[in-house]
Amino acid sequence: MCLRLVFLLVTRVAAGLRLSRREQAWKEAEILILRHQLAVLQRQQPGRVKLNRADRGLLAALPGAIPRSRRQGLRLLVSPDTMLRWHRDIAGAAGPRGPRAAGPAGQRPAGTSRPWSAGWPARIPAGGYRRSHGETAGLGVKVAASTVWEILRTSGLQPGRRLNGPAWSQFPRSQADAILACDFFTADLLDGTQACVLAAIEHAARRIRILGITLHPTGEWATQQARNLIMDIGDQAGRVKFMIRGRGSNFTSAFDAVLADAGIRTVRCNIQTPRMNATAERWIGGCRRELPDRTLIWNQAHLRRVLSQYETHHNQHRPRRALRAAAPLKPPPQPVDPGQYRVRKRARAGGLINEYHLVA
Repeated sequence: MCLRLVFLLVTRVAAGLRLSRREQAWKEAEILILRHQLAVLQRQQPGRVKLNRADRGLLAALPGAIPRSRRQGLRLLVSPDTMLRWHRDIAGAAGPRGPRAAGPAGQRPAGTSRPWSAGWPARIPAGGYRRSHGETAGLGVKVAASTVWEILRTSGLQPGRRLNGPAWSQFPRSQADAILACDFFTADLLDGTQACVLAAIEHAARRIRILGITLHPTGEWATQQARNLIMDIGDQAGRVKFMIRGRGSNFTSAFDAVLADAGIRTVRCNIQTPRMNATAERWIGGCRRELPDRTLIWNQAHLRRVLSQYETHHNQHRPRRALRAAAPLKPPPQPVDPGQYRVRKRARAGGLINEYHLVA
């Protein structure tokens, strides 16, 4: 790592000397080209850039030659706070994201072995290396937290790992019958306004409910739609235990309180994690592609009429792969002889959606 860092520093210093001989216009043009190429790469690869320790050290050192007032305008791969953290890691003689260097207290105490510490997280609820280190300190055993971390990592246990309970990918499947999900989506109208639609979907049955359409989605309006949802569910409210929703300001504490009174626990999605509400997001995406992207909606009344027809089509006719070609409110079809029937088409939503039925 040290040799690579020295090599990078030498090559960059040589490149800086070559740049100092160039004309100002030439250097500015090259900077603009490089900034544009970096912007293109960031658009094509929005994921996290992997940097080794030598790259981090060089990137943390070079901005020191730039005035503080000009650093905010730089197009960097990482934020300035990340660079400050790299400076602190280098000053602390430890690599980024690595454990603290163990001193005399970090040595494994005499008479200890791997089974002595590896069994701690399995017996401590949600125990990580900090919890295990605290338990050992409570017993009077002098051992550093980094030593406990090393023992757990060697044993295949990550620090702070949740060792029991289902993961999020298992939760929607195991509790599908008791989960509702809701979310907002918008539709542009020809009168120059933008309508907000609140929809809810049942995870198991895939049944859709268009809760409301408004031009001003306030918290009070969303709370009233929650009350309407509880009344619409009726006797089935007892089997619903969870409501997955986003973190928008439209969902207030009053919204959660209405659901809590009916025995429904609110589960908020993490920040910028649409996959936690994938069922609702997938339906919203299909609704956008089949309705707003293919037709011009005049006003709020037109949007309400179109969505009502789409809701009926989705719940009573549209086959769902998760339901084995059945609709949410229609049982699976029985095998028939195609030669004894004719197929009749019925148009819905002004011909945007077609339904097919068998007639004698």
